[in-house]
Amino acid sequence: MGAVRVTGAAVAGVLAATGALHAVWAVTPWPARTPEEFADTVVGTGDGVPPVAACLAVAGLLGTAAYLVGAEAGVLPAAGAERVRRAGVRTVAGVLLTRGAAGPLLFGGLTERTERFRRLNLRYYSPLCLALGAGAAVVAAAGRGGGVDPDADAGAAPGA
Repeated sequence: MGAVRVTGAAVAGVLAATGALHAVWAVTPWPARTPEEFADTVVGTGDGVPPVAACLAVAGLLGTAAYLVGAEAGVLPAAGAERVRRAGVRTVAGVLLTRGAAGPLLFGGLTERTERFRRLNLRYYSPLCLALGAGAAVVAAAGRGGGVDPDADAGAAPGA
């Protein structure tokens, strides 16, 4: 498996898992014990878990991002127009890189956030976004497009 496929698989997997976690948050503050602890740790404001619709919307966006990156890397079957997938992967990369780079500034002083959230954002959330954004950018730059080619790994000649 090539480097772009491995990178795409890793990024898509983390995005999918993060999306699943956001779906879980639509019904429970897990792994936090209380909604207040969740707000302090994950959101940095408020007194509980965000509205169900918000959690599910983010889960859907993360799932879509996971599919786009995986399909563009060739680890998932491709559907739809290739140019739309490529634009989608570029958008995913841009959004994640922006969130990662702006997170310390935005959540470190420009907006009101809890100290716990600020610390976690600086240590984990923003670096994760930067890493995922960089991985998505690698997949976007490779411009592989298309879906899984079962013959590519078997070493068979095209059309054989």
